[in-house]
Amino acid sequence: MNTNVETPPVDWRDYYELTKPRVVMLIVFTAIVGMFLSVPGWPGIQPVVYGTLGIGMAASSAAVFNHVLDHRTDILMMRTRGRPLPQGKLTIRSALTFASVLCVVAMLLLWFLVNPLTAVLTFFSLIGYAVIYTVWLKRATPQNIVIGGAAGAAPPVLGWTTVTNEVTSGSLLLFLIVFVWTPPHFWALAIARLEEYAKVDIPMLPVTHGEAYTRLNILLYSILLLLVTLMPYLIGMSGLIYLVTALGLGGYFLYYAIRLYRDHENDELPMAMFRYSISYLGFLFTALLVDHYFILQASL
Repeated sequence: MNTNVETPPVDWRDYYELTKPRVVMLIVFTAIVGMFLSVPGWPGIQPVVYGTLGIGMAASSAAVFNHVLDHRTDILMMRTRGRPLPQGKLTIRSALTFASVLCVVAMLLLWFLVNPLTAVLTFFSLIGYAVIYTVWLKRATPQNIVIGGAAGAAPPVLGWTTVTNEVTSGSLLLFLIVFVWTPPHFWALAIARLEEYAKVDIPMLPVTHGEAYTRLNILLYSILLLLVTLMPYLIGMSGLIYLVTALGLGGYFLYYAIRLYRDHENDELPMAMFRYSISYLGFLFTALLVDHYFILQASL
């Protein structure tokens, strides 16, 4: 009788899932917008192609490292227990190898085919998310999302430096928008998954300070976000197309925040706001891009 247990074949989709593709696509999109906003015209095929590949692979690498470092708590949370590592579909060693290869290839692409500044900033962003946030901040303070949000807000700057090889006020304004967007985006999810975060002793704001305090902070950050998103228009970086879009999107974001602050009985509302916040950022950056080229065409 054959006592050998057959190892299930490795599915490439498990590796793909480790990269958090939906999150990475949003990250890469904000980086691409940064590339196109950095110059009046076409930024050039090489920086766009190699910059997108490098930044995307680095973000994917950070996501895989995050999966590895969180695999013990992931099995305890309903939202994450179906991931490949908790399910035993991949080994920790294979995931670490995959993450390392992605990281090395990304850095080589950015250093030699884009520019060293972008490579260095991307590397620090990767370390900021995969190590500083995941290993330390996430379990050290309820302000983990606020402080760690700097790593997640870096992609527009990385896209900008890909083309210009410098950090400018325009790129930092894009950084600021994503940085202020991150807390209300993630705290809405934290409220929806409050019991799960409490179960694994992760000190998210609603776990340590309660739902009411978190809902107030979401409201305050949503007001701040609306104000910050007006700045590209106020400094002449964008025009009326962006302004109208930012007011509409931001107004609806604030509407969600007000509802969340007032209504503690609707259990579906936190997840609804979380999902809207993802669409919000994508549409906002799309408006920046459309407005940029509309202004360019109007000036010709």
